[in-house]
Amino acid sequence: MLTLIPDSQRRTLDELAERLDFSVGERLSKQSAFWIMLTLSGIIAVAGVVADSTATVIGAMIVAPLSTPILGVGLGIVTARGRLILSSVGYIVIGVVLVTALGAVMAQLLPNPTNVLANSQVLGRTSPTLVDLLAAIATGLVGAIAITRRDVGDVLPGVAIAISLVPPLGVVGVCLGSGAPSLALGAFVLFASNVIAMIITATIILTIGRYGREAAELAVQAGAGPQRPRVRAYVVLTVALVVVAIPMVANSLSSLWSRQIATATDQWLSDAGYDTAEVTDVSWSGNAVTISVLAPQQLPPVDDLQHTVDDLVPWDPQVVVVHTVGGRTQAD
Repeated sequence: MLTLIPDSQRRTLDELAERLDFSVGERLSKQSAFWIMLTLSGIIAVAGVVADSTATVIGAMIVAPLSTPILGVGLGIVTARGRLILSSVGYIVIGVVLVTALGAVMAQLLPNPTNVLANSQVLGRTSPTLVDLLAAIATGLVGAIAITRRDVGDVLPGVAIAISLVPPLGVVGVCLGSGAPSLALGAFVLFASNVIAMIITATIILTIGRYGREAAELAVQAGAGPQRPRVRAYVVLTVALVVVAIPMVANSLSSLWSRQIATATDQWLSDAGYDTAEVTDVSWSGNAVTISVLAPQQLPPVDDLQHTVDDLVPWDPQVVVVHTVGGRTQAD
């Protein structure tokens, strides 16, 4: 049977503390490196979001050091080190404020922030779904394993790209600075889900790796007595996971229903003989669903489509069809 963390490749607790605890070893050097790299990665991320540049955003992901204190929270929970938990959370919170502020300031310098809110870097991070949470959990597992094993540390840049921590914060700042708080909230949910998933997976892997037992043994040897993992931390993590999962479930269902409604609308148009008509968009606003249709002639009665949508969606939303009249021409 394959071993998750072979003893020959397992990092010791002291090695993990050296990597994840900014108060161990060269404290000032670690702290200055963290803040310098986080500030620069924030600037790069915001610039990539504003310019709608995927390559630039990826660059920000690679250099962002925010995963270090996040994994530090997991280590603190497993080893019952309250000081490490609090200090790591402090770094995360201040980092969130820093990157968000950079995004908000950059948004104030934009001549037309509305265009930024419509680009792919923003729209791709403001409606997270359960698929994003699943990806975050899988990526968190990879990151936690990589930090505990000496032979797979080279995958950490890929983990940084996949977990996507700083870019969502940049989007939060840009959206807040552009007067779009609802979009900012969606981006923050994505960031929070990634953080929570990473902490939970790190806690699981570090527990499997016997780091809690090692910390307890060291405490006994030092005469401090064994320490138990902090149950309160597990409760907080569980509640936080549920809180971020709720809007992600809502977004997942909304996306599913939107696809089903688009398919039903296509069938509604086809049954009426409107083969050249096209569904261009399906959007939600409160208890109404707006369907944009591009067609060259009068549409069939909407009542039939309303009945179909009522069968698809539990709360029977009101169907609003926006008809854009269009035609097709071709050269002789």
